[in-house]
Amino acid sequence: MLLNYFGFTEQPFGVTPDPRFLHFGSNHREALASLVYGTEMNRGFLALIAPPGMGKTSLLFHFLEGLRNKARTAFLFHHANDPRDLMRYLIADIELDASGKSLPEMHEMLNRVLTAELQAGRRFVLVIDEAHNMSEEVLESVRLLSNFETPWMKLMQIVLSGQPQLGESLARPSMWQLRQRISAFIHLQPFTATEISAYIDHRLWVAGYEGEPLFASSAKSLIGEYSGGIPRNINNLCFQSLSIAYAVGKKQVESAMVREVIEDLSIEKLYSARLDRAARPSYQVAPAASTFSATLPEKQNRHISRTDRRSGRKVALASIAVLFLGFVFGALWKSAAPQAKSTPRQASRQRLSPPQSPCRERRRRHPTGLRCPVRPKNLMLVARRRGVIQPRHAELKASPSW
Repeated sequence: MLLNYFGFTEQPFGVTPDPRFLHFGSNHREALASLVYGTEMNRGFLALIAPPGMGKTSLLFHFLEGLRNKARTAFLFHHANDPRDLMRYLIADIELDASGKSLPEMHEMLNRVLTAELQAGRRFVLVIDEAHNMSEEVLESVRLLSNFETPWMKLMQIVLSGQPQLGESLARPSMWQLRQRISAFIHLQPFTATEISAYIDHRLWVAGYEGEPLFASSAKSLIGEYSGGIPRNINNLCFQSLSIAYAVGKKQVESAMVREVIEDLSIEKLYSARLDRAARPSYQVAPAASTFSATLPEKQNRHISRTDRRSGRKVALASIAVLFLGFVFGALWKSAAPQAKSTPRQASRQRLSPPQSPCRERRRRHPTGLRCPVRPKNLMLVARRRGVIQPRHAELKASPSW
């Protein structure tokens, strides 16, 4: 339906590395020229390194297509776990049966093929894609393949293609021998703004589109800004934008449609938003502060709640610390304070002095300051103490009858 609506003969923004849709920017054209020149000059090893989505595989297919009548080619993209797997994939790609063969026997089969191609006056070119997934053991076996040679030329030209991790692997000290044999490192750079517009128009033309510009200039600018000049990202944005234009019945893709696609494809924003919601704590505002918090934004209100609770905890901890220190210092001061020593006379007085009477104790504690009431049975004792009544033996002593 989408093809008929816009008049396409095929999908313009597909996901397969079709070399017919390959657009040569200045950097891609230079990379292709380096591959062709290194192969014709029998340089042995070449390396094509670029980030994912830059069109490495499409460029390699175009490169191999140009060698169809000049050389015998083999293209490997399988992940080899060991040298035996690598040789088995290579023998199978050149249409030979290696079942039940040992590693030396497969080497001998490959040597016969290389010798036959040399006698026919053709080269043998091996392209290994996704080479960044290879282990050091397999990369070392690739280096040994370059030993198929004569005194005057190499029997096999090898191209290693991969992501930047391939460069990191080759930079290791253990890979120094293989690193020395690579004669050229070829890199791909993202498209510029002008090349992005030409890339979109080229793919539409290959797909059979004829008519007015299908993408507005503002839409192309937005696609270039968000895609970063990476062809795979450009294809995704263009396809989704065309789908929205078809859904709303428009014949041209506008910038608003591209923005909608960007929002839909923004995995980072979606994932970060889910993380924020999952990590966001739920706070309940106290009734006394509800009026104030209602006037603040939600984010600022959460910040205030956190600050209040942290301040309250700090004050409580500080109060506990002060009380504890006061108790410790008081105990230390009491134990360290010198106690007054009493003289022997004061000590004897303290031992001989009778305890205070409950009457004096009550008088001293009476809140109104009144004299302590005296019980009737103690009146005689009080009178005698005051001299009002003489003791009985004193009266007998003073009597004339004695």
